[in-house]
Amino acid sequence: MTATSSNPPAAPSAASRAGGGLGMAIPASMLAVLGALSAFGPLSTDMYLPGLPAMARDLHTTESSAQLTLSACLIGLAIGQLFAGPFSDALGRRRPLLIGLAAFAVASALCGISPNLGLLLALRFVQGLAGAAGIAIARAIVRDQTQGLAAARAYALLMVVTSLGPIFAPVAGGLLLHVTNWRGIFVTLSIIGLLMLASAAALVPETLPRQSRHRGGLTATRAAFGVLVRDRRYVTSVFAGAFSTAALLAWISGSPFVLEHIHHLSPQLFSIAFATNGAGILIARQIAAHFIARAGPAAVMRAGQSCQAAGALGALCFTLLDPALLPLLVCVFVAVSSVGAIMPMATALAMNDHPEHAGSASGLLGFTQFTLGSAVAPLVGIAGVGSALPMTLTMSVCALGSATAGLALRALSGTSAGSAPARR
Repeated sequence: MTATSSNPPAAPSAASRAGGGLGMAIPASMLAVLGALSAFGPLSTDMYLPGLPAMARDLHTTESSAQLTLSACLIGLAIGQLFAGPFSDALGRRRPLLIGLAAFAVASALCGISPNLGLLLALRFVQGLAGAAGIAIARAIVRDQTQGLAAARAYALLMVVTSLGPIFAPVAGGLLLHVTNWRGIFVTLSIIGLLMLASAAALVPETLPRQSRHRGGLTATRAAFGVLVRDRRYVTSVFAGAFSTAALLAWISGSPFVLEHIHHLSPQLFSIAFATNGAGILIARQIAAHFIARAGPAAVMRAGQSCQAAGALGALCFTLLDPALLPLLVCVFVAVSSVGAIMPMATALAMNDHPEHAGSASGLLGFTQFTLGSAVAPLVGIAGVGSALPMTLTMSVCALGSATAGLALRALSGTSAGSAPARR
């Protein structure tokens, strides 16, 4: 059973205050590694984006087919989290994490030598499947160590490191294209995977004691998922984050073709434009962190959702009325940056009520986000490379979906919508 705290935002529950000693609960070095693990999604999807058009030419396929490599990775990231989270509830956090990192390094290297699109799609799926362990288990480790407002702060700090992925990954990819091709980018991802394996082995201890682990195999997993999907607050929080992420992934998938084909930016200029939005995510995260204790995670999330919807709708209007580049970039910057305020808060709200199923809660959350994202990615190229309308329309629909979920969560929470729920 869960209970919703009726304390005002300025006076969090005793449990939340007890979890407020974040620096003691999670060492800075460990938190940095967890943030880097959370960045496996943007690293896997963003670094090779500047080389996506060249990949299509090299593999003798269409731009839309090349975008399927993004969808394949997203599907792997989704399904992988659905399994990695429950496995970590049963086996502990450390062992599944290290296995996933090793598999990511191997799959990334094989992507770099793939001779055709079919094999590359399969390997991208495996790459996502393996990388999902880092994402899901990092969230579960944070929930093992913190709760309430302290967890919201921790997830926001993870977002700092995660935000560096969209900032540096496309820039690094563009720079790598000066000395190598898209295949070399995947080799670089393999090296990153090996470095993360070494860092996790050295700095991330086991955080789930044996007595707290679940037994019962699939039966226990189904029971945990049943508890989660019947919790309307959990489900609504998950969809609030998932739709916001889908709007971001619509931009990620469509931006190489919109900026390079329609607006004729070089891969290097594309990388700079793309990285600017990553910096915006970081800025929004800093603003959100400032207001967490004062307004509460749910209120901060709703403010971010309003900004994202406004930015996405503005991008759609400018696409219809004036296809100039600068207005589009400004509106997209607002829409994409808002993810930095939405995602940490949605994650904290979803994870807080279920510490006994932290891995399963994290896995189902990630599965929903990346499944929706993988469905969105092909839609942005449905009109070919000559129109930005599918991308901006998809972003707008997803942003409005996130905002609607935020309002539904407020209705469910009543007067305590602005405060993080506390597990009694």
